[in-house]
Amino acid sequence: MKLLQLLEEDCTLTPEQLASMADMSVEEVKAEIKRYEDEKIILGYKAIVDWDRTDREAVTALIEVKVTPQRGAGFDRVAERIYQYDEVESVYLMSGAYDLTVIISGRTLKEVAQFVGERLSPLEDVTGTATHFILHKYKEKHLIFEKQEKQPKELIFS
Repeated sequence: MKLLQLLEEDCTLTPEQLASMADMSVEEVKAEIKRYEDEKIILGYKAIVDWDRTDREAVTALIEVKVTPQRGAGFDRVAERIYQYDEVESVYLMSGAYDLTVIISGRTLKEVAQFVGERLSPLEDVTGTATHFILHKYKEKHLIFEKQEKQPKELIFS
């Protein structure tokens, strides 16, 4: 478990660093990582990017979805159908008023709204949606997004 926790915190650590921190040999670390990958315990490695610090324009939305569960498949079949869309970053089965939470990204509010209106809502088993736009990220995956320094406005006089 220690090795997995270390990798989750920082997947850029070298096998040598991981071995030292987990009190394992380098060979044990490499073998465990390979086993974790083979058994799909480790699904991938991702960087968490603060896109607000770049020129990329993007909108992220959290969409709550009510669905009719399928006989014999529950919510799995509709969740699988939803997560096939490229825009969809995450899908979670939830307790409460809505059944699924879907996280998507698009270039504009209109693009996200079109996805909900034209692709998600018309799905046969979807009975309702509620869309919430993420306005600002403060923390994600235990990482705090630092405040940006306000740039002084440049005034041009003619």
